[in-house]
Amino acid sequence: MELLKVDHLTKIYGKGENQVFALNDVSFSVKKGEFVAIIGPSGSGKSTLLHILGGVDRPTNGKVYLDGNDVYAQNESQLAVFRRRQVGLIYQFYNLIPVLNVTENMTLPVLMDGRPINQERLTELLSILSLNGREGHLPNQLSGGQQQRVSIGRALMNAPAVVLADEPTGNLDSKNSQEIISLLKFSNQKYNQTLIIITHDENIALQADRIITIEDGKITRDEVIRP
Repeated sequence: MELLKVDHLTKIYGKGENQVFALNDVSFSVKKGEFVAIIGPSGSGKSTLLHILGGVDRPTNGKVYLDGNDVYAQNESQLAVFRRRQVGLIYQFYNLIPVLNVTENMTLPVLMDGRPINQERLTELLSILSLNGREGHLPNQLSGGQQQRVSIGRALMNAPAVVLADEPTGNLDSKNSQEIISLLKFSNQKYNQTLIIITHDENIALQADRIITIEDGKITRDEVIRP
């Protein structure tokens, strides 16, 4: 079942002679529960694509459909709700709120949405992410790997349709990197969560179901690893 569809997506920065095509006529679709790795050199358009998929940055041309709904037919208020409810974003540098503890950081998107916290899901995620006993810790009291676990918990707390991770292990050592990828794969399988990861790490990419290669804003390869 197709969950995400990208249709002739283009993103242009600048005007006239200074125009830069960050994305140039990109089209693909992703099935529900699929784990996709997006690779390519720096400046190839990977992060731009991820931000457009997540409702963060509007495309110049083209469409993004999630569950058959045109993402960018929505106004800014509707897009904000879309980002909170439908998308889980994970970044390289965690982006945790320094004055909030582990539980507060993980539940922030739910609270911002004005909805009650699903305590059962919170308890389950704290256990899966090995954060039990650290619920009251602030980010500066945690290791890098623990902080990235909190950011994963925050991304999964709303049970989003799709999880988007931009170099989620780029700031971690190899041991923590593998633990983080294992956690993301576990959530992908346990919750049938659609997972799209941007990575420079070939070992991480090879753990995905499918690898999409982007160069100069275009898809140059789309390879299924595990049907």
